[in-house]
Amino acid sequence: MAGMNVGLISGMDTASLIGQLMQVEANPQTLLKRKLAETQNDAAAYREVNTKFDALRDAAELLTRTTTWAAATASSSSTAVTVTAAPGATAGSVSFGVTSLAAKHAVFSSDAPWAATTTAFGPTSLTLTPEDTATPATTIAIPAGATLGEAVTTINDAGAGVTAALVNTGSGYRLQLTSTAAGAASEFAVTGLPTTVLTQASDAKLRVGTDAVGYDVTSTTNTFKDLMPGVTLTVSQTGGPVTVGVASDPEAVATAVESLVAAANAVLTNIDKHTSTKTGSIAVLKGDSTLRGLTGKVLEAVSYAIGGASAAQAGIQLTRDGEITFTKATFIAALESSPALAQQLVNGTPAAGTDPAVPGVAQRLTELAKNATNFTSGTLTLKANSTDSLASDLQDRIEDWDRRLAIRESTLTRQFTAMETALSSLQNQSAWLSSQVSSLPSWSSSSD
Repeated sequence: MAGMNVGLISGMDTASLIGQLMQVEANPQTLLKRKLAETQNDAAAYREVNTKFDALRDAAELLTRTTTWAAATASSSSTAVTVTAAPGATAGSVSFGVTSLAAKHAVFSSDAPWAATTTAFGPTSLTLTPEDTATPATTIAIPAGATLGEAVTTINDAGAGVTAALVNTGSGYRLQLTSTAAGAASEFAVTGLPTTVLTQASDAKLRVGTDAVGYDVTSTTNTFKDLMPGVTLTVSQTGGPVTVGVASDPEAVATAVESLVAAANAVLTNIDKHTSTKTGSIAVLKGDSTLRGLTGKVLEAVSYAIGGASAAQAGIQLTRDGEITFTKATFIAALESSPALAQQLVNGTPAAGTDPAVPGVAQRLTELAKNATNFTSGTLTLKANSTDSLASDLQDRIEDWDRRLAIRESTLTRQFTAMETALSSLQNQSAWLSSQVSSLPSWSSSSD
């Protein structure tokens, strides 16, 4: 239509006519575009459901791990002692006093202080001898003529297990050497420079029991690992007595089950959102049998009996509206009164002898989610990939139509241009004939 608007000869709105004709010609492509948008929406819906199943798988797998069921909580009677318990930590308590804290060994130069950092250091070598006789001494060569600042750099670069620092006393500089590690074994002696001990190396020490009857526990740091199996505590000041305790943590397990139920309900809600057939529903996958089937399997994972027992005994059950509810208090009570049963209902039981394994709610949902989301063979993965393939095919067909319509538009433009040219030629011929007729001599049939 380039260069055309109203025909100069015909007076027709050529651009408008071609546009209307092209709209008719493009109807098949318009339908393809509409189908493409619907297909892309379908693929997005399948992937959204897939994401919800991924979250369900994560929540379910968490409850199939031994560490989840071995959750423990730790307590301390003093703010000066912090304590953590790893999953499976042994339950119990212990009382102790903190006798000492771990300290690094530190010494400072005892000769007259240096006037400035640029003052010549003096010693040409320092020898550091560890208190631990199993560790050899280290001699650090100081370059001749080195300044105090250069000597500090040389010591720090030697990797001898100490760090050097300059301290401005107000009346000059002193050199301080500090062990990089703490604990009694970090003590060292210095040869080549007179020094005074600033901080004596020491281990952190706990006294369990009394001075008369008890035992000591030491650590090179202020952190004691596995004071009880799986228990780590850190001390920050001396004193006591302090009591630390470890107990199982049913609240943590209940929270994990609560997250599982929430993830399952999120799957159900999302599927309903995309497949609803209710009046007025604009769901893109109305009545999709694959998704409806997955809904049924999620509900069956909860409703089917587990080794002759019901998940409701652990606080997990269905409502008449097709939702899953979880009563935390019921679960915690079951976990405390009958821990084996509570774990069986959620995590199932392994095979024993001739008895087959019995999957629990979490194991059922784990398997279901894996089958739905598997990267290559998952139900939802295949549906999404199939829909993507259809969308790609539709896009190719739409692009084919772009080329066909461009050719058709060009043809119509040429046809209308030819029509105008023909009309112009006829008009010119008509004008020529008119001029010829008007140039003929006039005559009359009347007589005098």
